[in-house]
Amino acid sequence: MHSATALSMRQACVEDVALLLDFYRLLEFGPARELSLPAAAAAFAGYAAYPDFRVYIAERAGVAVGTFALLIAGTLAHGGRPFGVVEDVVVRSTERRSGVGQDMMTFAMQLCKEADCYKMALSSHLERADAHAFYESLGFARHGFSFLIS
Repeated sequence: MHSATALSMRQACVEDVALLLDFYRLLEFGPARELSLPAAAAAFAGYAAYPDFRVYIAERAGVAVGTFALLIAGTLAHGGRPFGVVEDVVVRSTERRSGVGQDMMTFAMQLCKEADCYKMALSSHLERADAHAFYESLGFARHGFSFLIS
């Protein structure tokens, strides 16, 4: 159900770590290693060393309804233009299909445009067909392969 209340985006702070951990549990497909609140807060504080890495929280009427992380990284390739990588996109289950994800990705795209990024990329788990359709509806194209080592 779509709310008429406007959505706002803000940068997350260390006081938001417990909330972020709750959101991130929605990303897991199976048992995941739980990060303690003190360990998560320490890790979050360390992100300040990354000059262009931010975690954002989407709020509606003061209630957190979604989150995503955005890293803007420099490169000497592509004419020296940076690139953006979006990670950990989560929308509260009660807010899905309400425009939250679209607003978050539009916000991320705008930040990348302002930084003159040559691209904004993200990856999505193979089993998230609804997420794939969502990203494609925003203009994302499947590109290449994603590889990882765990």
